[in-house]
Amino acid sequence: MKNILVIGACGQIGSELTLQLRKDFGIQNVVASDLCIKAGSALEEGPMETLDARDRNAIAEISKKYNIDTIINLAAILSANGEKNPSLAWDVNINALINTFEVAREMKMDRVLVPSSIAAFGPTTPRENTPQETILEPTTMYGITKVAGELLGDYYVKKYGLDVRGLRYPGIISHETLPGGGTTDYAVAIYYDAVKFNKYTCFVSAETRLPMMYMPDCIKATIDLLKADFDTLKHHANFNVGAMSFSVDELAESIKKYQPDFSIDYAPDYRQAIADSWPDSIDDSAARAEWDWKPAFDLDAMTQDMLKNIRIKHEKGLI
Repeated sequence: MKNILVIGACGQIGSELTLQLRKDFGIQNVVASDLCIKAGSALEEGPMETLDARDRNAIAEISKKYNIDTIINLAAILSANGEKNPSLAWDVNINALINTFEVAREMKMDRVLVPSSIAAFGPTTPRENTPQETILEPTTMYGITKVAGELLGDYYVKKYGLDVRGLRYPGIISHETLPGGGTTDYAVAIYYDAVKFNKYTCFVSAETRLPMMYMPDCIKATIDLLKADFDTLKHHANFNVGAMSFSVDELAESIKKYQPDFSIDYAPDYRQAIADSWPDSIDDSAARAEWDWKPAFDLDAMTQDMLKNIRIKHEKGLI
């Protein structure tokens, strides 16, 4: 890997992953691209391109311009937004993905990394310690696209020998980027509202339990898989990755340890059914065995870091 193109670099994961990749591989060797480039972004320190991933020719032109040998495609319409516009979710999550694979194949690139999600699972999937190989019958368009994306990735590995890698991300929690239309957004919003208002109204129930991961672990998992020796990988586009699982009530109690007056109430909406279709916890033993995955953060460590950083933003008037 010498030159990396990050598609969807301005999103929740992309905005932080791109910066870390530039530290690891060099600022000029990591190209950030997205539909909209926000002025003043830290990503402007390196090469940036406006890109619609549904435009195959545009991906090819940028790849040739920068001699790209690795693509990370993070462009996606997430679960809640995907239910509002299923056809757009398919277009962005699948058609843009095929464009990525085809450009990588034609240019004989080193590898492609495309994340999947726990949304690939569904109500028929075992909820506890969900296995690596299991039933994939999602009930959302987002989940359907993630299953299709995993199958496409494995197809390109077997059919064309293209090095495709992917992780089934759990809910990702970060203090850097605001929620972007996913069902697990509550696990980010709760911290912001705790700092700003000392209370939060949650759109899923207190008992809702989902696998979660703090952003530093998400970045580490992504780069660790990106760097892994292909010959050690028995799986490719669908690695389970876990870090922690907790209910909303447990999350609220963690916040109360450091902010005792914090209060929470509940007003479940349509996102409750989506959350109820996903696992409670994940078996990520394949990732641990094949590329030595290991998370660093637990719930309380994450809560302390989230509150500290969001309070700094609040004091500066940034939120």
